Amino acid sequence: MATDDFFRSRLDQMIDLRHPLAVLAQRMPWQRIEAALAPALAHKNRTGTLVDDVDLFGPRAQLVGAGVSAAGRPRLSIRLMASLLYLKHAFNLSDEELVERWAESVVWQYFSGNEYYEPRPPCDATQIGRFRTAIGEAGVEELLKATIDTAVATKAVRPNEFERVIVDSTVQEKAIAFPTDSRLLEIARHKVVTAAKAAGIALKQTFAREGKALRRRAGGYAHARQYKRLRRVLRRQRTVLGIVLREVQRKIATATTESGATLHRLQTTMERAERIRTQQPKDNNKLYAMHAPEVECIAKGKARQPYEFGVKASIAVTHRRGLIVGARTFPGNPSYDGHILSAQLEQTGILLEDVGRTPKQVIVDLGYRGVDADNPGVEIIHRGRFKSMTNQQRRWLKRRQAIEPAIGHLKADHRMNRCWLAGTLGDALHAVLCAAGYNLRWLLRAVVRGRIKRLFFALWPAALQSLIAVSMMLSSSRIRSGSVAATLR
Repeated sequence: MATDDFFRSRLDQMIDLRHPLAVLAQRMPWQRIEAALAPALAHKNRTGTLVDDVDLFGPRAQLVGAGVSAAGRPRLSIRLMASLLYLKHAFNLSDEELVERWAESVVWQYFSGNEYYEPRPPCDATQIGRFRTAIGEAGVEELLKATIDTAVATKAVRPNEFERVIVDSTVQEKAIAFPTDSRLLEIARHKVVTAAKAAGIALKQTFAREGKALRRRAGGYAHARQYKRLRRVLRRQRTVLGIVLREVQRKIATATTESGATLHRLQTTMERAERIRTQQPKDNNKLYAMHAPEVECIAKGKARQPYEFGVKASIAVTHRRGLIVGARTFPGNPSYDGHILSAQLEQTGILLEDVGRTPKQVIVDLGYRGVDADNPGVEIIHRGRFKSMTNQQRRWLKRRQAIEPAIGHLKADHRMNRCWLAGTLGDALHAVLCAAGYNLRWLLRAVVRGRIKRLFFALWPAALQSLIAVSMMLSSSRIRSGSVAATLR
């Protein structure tokens, strides 16, 4: 066996090249992905800063830090990092689990562009997060767009199927604890005390022991439905938090730290703690987590879970095959789903620009009524118009529920049930990457179905010849047996 490396075998000689991931490794448009993501990862041209300096001729200003710096370790391959994002959301893995499993799977390494087996992890788990943030929302949309283009190039879906899509919305929950008032007040007190100590502020009293006891009592009263006693505990927690905030405000001028970041962190923590202390149960724009102020409370009307805490997300899938052609989040908790339809169709049109098709029919539920004027050139089909529909439109409407299992798989199998990424940018990146992982699994299933079909048709001529030979042998044996019987008679 001839190899480029005498001591190692190539990956393409170690694996079955008919494996679905190995097939996709050859079909994915890696060069186009690298060309699209490269500008976001290029070294930036710095303007530099003027620094006063003194030399033999007197004081003068010197420009420091200008130009493109070549310092630091070289970046990892764009194909490697992009393939890691695909695999992470296709197989529902954390960043740590992903790099460990990558080092064990030769097929994953072949999909990532490796030529030889590498027993070590491809990178540190934190580098995946930095790469994800560097490429931004436009970069992850390129990853989703590549899966759609691959489906068209491999003829797994026909281009005219993109003219009819199903759109629905869901909630992408944030990875936060359930925001009870007692817990929020205790967390706010603890965060303010910790930030004040980091800034060098000595507090007269931190109420650490009393805060822990109040938190335990509130949990017991809430469980026993003793709401009058619970309200009394909450009032005391608000009082304690107010005492701590006022003392920090008085002593903030005496902070010993010289770090501007530490003081800014303290100010931010105090502002959020004051919001938690003063907010009422029926206030708008409540704060539900100290570390994630972007979290919104969304009422979905579900009996098992009346409220979900996260951000509203919109999903668009093809009407027939169920390939995802759009996924984005909408901060601000839009109360009417119809208002987000035009933005979702805009993203879908951008993702389908290389296919050359745009959605012409959109099948939705009743939450999208009354937005025909905002979406010219698009036929919006929902059951509110059932009496005036044609028979063909009624058949299309019967497949509106096909998007529900797609949303279920996004949450259960592709990490959309909980978003662990920070900020509104993290919410947007996570939704698109979950859709890209879903499409990759969709392509893997399409490869399996296509391979079985090709194998069947490839074996059919040989099988037909074998059947003809067997039938001829059986007929000849029957003729011989008949002649022998006649001779014996």
